Amino acid sequence: MRLAIQEDMLPGKTALERFQQAKALGFAGMEVWASGLTPRVPELVDAIEETGIVIAAVNHGRQGRLLDPDIDERERGLADFRQSVVNGVDLGATAVILVPHFAEPTLPDLTPYKSVVQLEYEMLHNHLRTLSDYVYAIGIDLYIEPVNRYETHFINTLADAARVRRRIKDHPHIKIAADLFHMAMEERNLVQSIRDHAADLGYVHLADSNRRLPGQGMLDFLAVASALKDAHFTGWVTLECGSPGHNAEFAAHYWAELPESLLLLRQAGLIDDGESS
Repeated sequence: MRLAIQEDMLPGKTALERFQQAKALGFAGMEVWASGLTPRVPELVDAIEETGIVIAAVNHGRQGRLLDPDIDERERGLADFRQSVVNGVDLGATAVILVPHFAEPTLPDLTPYKSVVQLEYEMLHNHLRTLSDYVYAIGIDLYIEPVNRYETHFINTLADAARVRRRIKDHPHIKIAADLFHMAMEERNLVQSIRDHAADLGYVHLADSNRRLPGQGMLDFLAVASALKDAHFTGWVTLECGSPGHNAEFAAHYWAELPESLLLLRQAGLIDDGESS
């Protein structure tokens, strides 16, 4: 397992300063947000070359409306996602992380023909039939992230996301990004869900049950580490805490508390010796 952190959780006025902070703490990678990323690619490439910190993933965030009933909105959403993929390749990222839909449904309920959720699964499946070929050809992975019911009605659990993978015959370049905070809210047994869907996992977001740093809530990170190790998981485990995408104002606070949290992660077995200091 390799340890990364989202860029906006670290202090610094420039990308280079934030990457230097990541290196000082012992992180191997950085996750960056897709919004506004294109003009930042050159400075991020310079920061990568200067520090050796690599890009773990590009988080597509809340851009685009892939499951909108309006075809123009869907096309804009697909164009935004393809740009995230291109940026990810330019940065040498492992993958682009996608939450397929946030908030309430926009598609109509066509019951008894098909419910809203059935239509959403069908539309997402049709998108992925072409996107799977696209990411494979361009050389990057796509990770689908389930989030909790208060942020979306669609794809809340690992099982929901696995259902999507089954429809595309478990495509090797489309996997699941498991987020411990969302899982703590949605999974009946978080650790068992990791074990049940081990073959589907490509990425893990780390946060405690209250979305604070690991060790500041109630999650059992020793049990999480055991499940991931038993699954022979070798992907990125990345800190995503607080208000993802809006953490810059809290970065100094994180900086002060990260050493203790990283110690806990090492003791739990989520950080191997030499990954963090």
